[in-house]
Amino acid sequence: MALHLLLLLAFSLLFAVATPIRDITDDVCSSQIKDFQHLNSTGLHLELHHPRSPCSPVPVPADLPFSAVLTHDDARIASLAARLAKTPSARPTSLEDDAAAAAGLAGSLASVPLSPGASVGVGNYVTRMGLGTPATQYVMVVDTGSSLTWLQCSPCLVSCHRQSGPVFNPKASSTYASVSCSAQQCDDLSSATLNPSACSSSNVCIYQASYGDSSFSVGYLSKDTVSFGSTSLPNFYYGCGQDNEGLFGRSAGLIGLARNKLSLLYQLAPSLGYSFTYCLPSTSSSGYLSLGSYNPGQYSYTPMVSSSLDDSLYFIKLSGMTVAGSPLSVSSSAYSSLPTIIDSGTVITRLPTSVYSALSKAVAAAMKGTSRASAYSILDTCFKGQASRVSAPAVTMSFTGGAVLKLSAQNLLVDVDSSTTCLAFAPARSAAIIGNTQQQTFSVVYDVKSSRIGFAAGGCS
Repeated sequence: MALHLLLLLAFSLLFAVATPIRDITDDVCSSQIKDFQHLNSTGLHLELHHPRSPCSPVPVPADLPFSAVLTHDDARIASLAARLAKTPSARPTSLEDDAAAAAGLAGSLASVPLSPGASVGVGNYVTRMGLGTPATQYVMVVDTGSSLTWLQCSPCLVSCHRQSGPVFNPKASSTYASVSCSAQQCDDLSSATLNPSACSSSNVCIYQASYGDSSFSVGYLSKDTVSFGSTSLPNFYYGCGQDNEGLFGRSAGLIGLARNKLSLLYQLAPSLGYSFTYCLPSTSSSGYLSLGSYNPGQYSYTPMVSSSLDDSLYFIKLSGMTVAGSPLSVSSSAYSSLPTIIDSGTVITRLPTSVYSALSKAVAAAMKGTSRASAYSILDTCFKGQASRVSAPAVTMSFTGGAVLKLSAQNLLVDVDSSTTCLAFAPARSAAIIGNTQQQTFSVVYDVKSSRIGFAAGGCS
């Protein structure tokens, strides 16, 4: 870490022009985008796509096995577990040494497109974000479990992973500005990234966003105009990454939607309000992320639960599950034996061990007419066939307050190859997590102002 910062700070005045790369916008899909905008006349709506959709921002790598998605997913679970345990990053750091090294050297609603991140080599969803003046579009991971938004910036003084589309060039934006070490936002980094900031010899604030799976981004805290479609907002604070390594696929960076003053949600809230809604689509449809107002009457709600473990994550309380109309054979206390997080970046839902075991047995019993298949990676309840073709039982997940997710076969099972489908659940480690497979096709609203999360079926298909 200290060496990386030395390199970063030694060349802090060098900003090279990024190599032009063709824009990823697919003209073939433009008519679909226009059609989707008409769904809500009060704001701009842009499409979200599954990675196997023909309109996905970038194609799925032909040789990407589903086991790679599961490996990334397990690494994310390790990252969340480390956060909840308040353990240091797996990457060796000495921030005191880093600081010493540094001393030496519009509208009521905006909506953006989302696409499942397997299309850029990761398992969570992505969107296009515009940055700078003139604006350039970037494919970004959307993460409800992170606060600071960051993206790779030229000249990538230490390391940049391969990304789809152009690397952001601060020199090309007339509205770009670095953030000084004395700015309040520099002090706010410690709560947003769980790491203290550092300061360059030219008084530029340096951030470090590190994750429990050893992924990280280090760079300059910056501000610029951010845009989503035709909606632009100035003075958006984000990280301009100069050393970015880990499981980010081919995305340009990450958009943070957690409960923190540096997240995208909180920075846009004065204009758009403290809520956002998304629908994560299947392969055959489009979905969306909307920031701002929503129709409250269409949702069933569960309260957000306060937790001393991490006040930026979205905790809720799972209260029960049924399979084919029958409750699982576990005590009601089993569901609350671990804290429960809802997370857009986790693919496979994790349940308390006793709940998962009961679910696995009940689903297997209900599908006794379907041939079993061998376990696949972390998934141990597998069947021959595809989710769309097997006879799967009706499964519900209930939450305090009355919210219910009625899972279709595609929410319950995940196809791991052309001949095998598996139960899209696994045992939890230190926290239960409601992943994005179970959320798929539901409209999910995070109403932070009212401290509640709502679900509505049929948000997209």
